[in-house]
Parts: sequence; C-alpha cells; structure tokens
Amino acid sequence: MPTFDLVVVGSGGGPYETNLSSYLFKPCDARWGDGMIALEAGSGIGTLHQLLSKDHALFNLFGNCPRVKCFLISHAHLDHVNGLVLSAGSLHGPRKRVCAPLHTLKILETIFSDRIWPNLASWDADDAAHKLLYDPITFDDSYRTIFPDVSVRAMPVLHGKNETAGDYTSSAFFIRHDPTRKEFLFFGDVSPDSLVIADDAHSGTAAADAPLTIAVWRCSWPSGRPDELLYGHLSPEHVVDELVALAAEVTKARTAAAKRADRDNNNNGNTTTTTTTARRKRKKLRTDTSSTSTTDSSSSPSKPLAGLRVYIIHCKEDEDLEREHERPIARIIRDQVDVLVQAKGLGAEVFSAEQGMTIIVPR
Repeated sequence: MPTFDLVVVGSGGGPYETNLSSYLFKPCDARWGDGMIALEAGSGIGTLHQLLSKDHALFNLFGNCPRVKCFLISHAHLDHVNGLVLSAGSLHGPRKRVCAPLHTLKILETIFSDRIWPNLASWDADDAAHKLLYDPITFDDSYRTIFPDVSVRAMPVLHGKNETAGDYTSSAFFIRHDPTRKEFLFFGDVSPDSLVIADDAHSGTAAADAPLTIAVWRCSWPSGRPDELLYGHLSPEHVVDELVALAAEVTKARTAAAKRADRDNNNNGNTTTTTTTARRKRKKLRTDTSSTSTTDSSSSPSKPLAGLRVYIIHCKEDEDLEREHERPIARIIRDQVDVLVQAKGLGAEVFSAEQGMTIIVPR
C-alpha cells in the first residue's frame, strides 16, 4: 500500500515564476478534500488554478481548489515562499500553520512587517484566524507531528554563503507516515559538502530511521558548470557525490544491523544455527552483486541504493540549452545524473519531477 500522494505544483528553480518549488501532499488513505500539507510554496494559487484547468481530476475534487492545512518550508528565499506570502489572508478555512526552523520564521517575519507585505502572520495562537501562525521546528533527531499521521524530522543543510549573514542555512526533511513508519527525504536548497561545510550543517546524508524509497533532490545546474558559479546549489556531479555518501551510510547501517543479528543469535547459544542464520543474513544483504561500476565489485557491495527512487527538482530554466537539446532542462539534468549513478553502480532509479505530475510514495 502506498503511503503518500504528492502533487508537483511547481518543481523549477527559476526564473519562471509559474514553476517554482511547490508541492502538495497527504497520506494516501486520506482524502484531498480533508486538507493537505504544502511542502514549500514558491508557485501558489495562480499556478494551482492553471493546473486544475488542465486536469480537473488532479485532486479528485471536481474543480474545487484544495485546502492547505499547514505549510512546511525549508528556507525563506522567494522562490520557496512567494506563493505563501501572496496568498496570506486569502486562504479559506481554519488558521494555517507555517512549520519551519526558527531562523526561517524570523526571516519571514521581516516580510510580514507592514512594509514588504501586510502583517498577516504571528506567533500568537489566539490571534485572528486569517493570520498565518508561526510554528517552529527544531533541528534534532526527534519527529514532530504536523498533520494527522504525518511527522517530520528536520536537519540543517548549508545553502552557501552571503555577504551579510555568512553561512545561509536551509533544511532537509525526513517526512514520515506514522502508521507505517515509512518516510521519504526532501531537500531544500543545498551546497555541495566539498565546497562549504560547517559543524552544524551538512548535506543531509544521514540515514533515515526506516528504509527510504523516495528521495527528492535538488540539482539546479547541468554538468560542467564551474563550482564558483553554483551559488549554493548542486550540479549532477555533486548530486552523485551526495548519493555516494548516502550509500556509505546505508551500507554502514546494514553492516551494523547484521552484526546485531549475529550477536543476538550468539546469545541464544545455538552456534550451528547462529552461523547458518548469519550467513543467510549476510547473503541477503549482498543480493544483486552485479555491478555497473568500473571499480572492483568484490571490494564493496554493489547497488547499495537499489529500490531508491531519486526525483530531481529545482532545475533552472535555460532556453539556449533546451533549444540545443530539444527538451526541457529537467530532463537534460535528469539524464546526466542517471549516467553518473549508473557509472557508480549505486542502483538508484533517477526521475525528473515535472509540474502537474503525482508522485506516489510507496510503502
């Protein structure tokens, strides 16, 4: 049984304002009409109405606009909050929470200041219903419930440096379906670890509490772009570096699990049974050892990310490159990432998340 339905309202990285980071999702066994979570809010109501005019059955609501119950925001750059700001005060129904790290909410507070935009958000839970409610999420190992059957664990990731504030912190989210405890990984904007790293912010390659089936990864630029022109984003080479790091975490976790299983079986006192069981477990971990990597497959397990679907998002439109290749930039970058993933023998499947599509997160 699937765990989540996720609709791609916008997946681009700019400059087209009609296709900015914006996703709506809910547990699969819930109805769209009962509400949903907005994961980022770059493109907003206008883009949503355009999608509904093309596909009236997108949310199975017979043309009615779906209702957001809360927003989950990775950082406060305009291409991630433009729709949130413009729609504030216009959304119907109960009060909406904005769930984000505290520093991100503080930045949003400077927007809702009666200067850039009217004061349509507050920290006061008893404030007017038309105002958004700031709801901080902490960076730690705990999961926070933000919606029925949905919990989130947030991790800091670096999104480059700027002249006024230095390191700029974004977020990665492990989003969990509580009844099944399955989760998917969603990245905000992130810099390559190899270029900039701090003690409390990294690329987010820590393994999830449960096996991942979906990871939504940002890759803004095509292959070959110089590192000094990445501006806090990734190219295909750096995405694959992060996937290699994730594969190492997965391998380490599997090895630790196998050792625990061996230890538990040894404690049962049946040496013969223990040895046989341990061998079977290790054999299972090494299933599918045919490697597409050019490295010696006997020195490391092949396809450590088999079963993981990686969706590429936040590709920045480039009319010249699209004209040259005669296809959208998202597909160009997706293909570049896929070639590198195959060369490393990681085993992950690579897709481009395209506007208007529905991603079914499997169990």
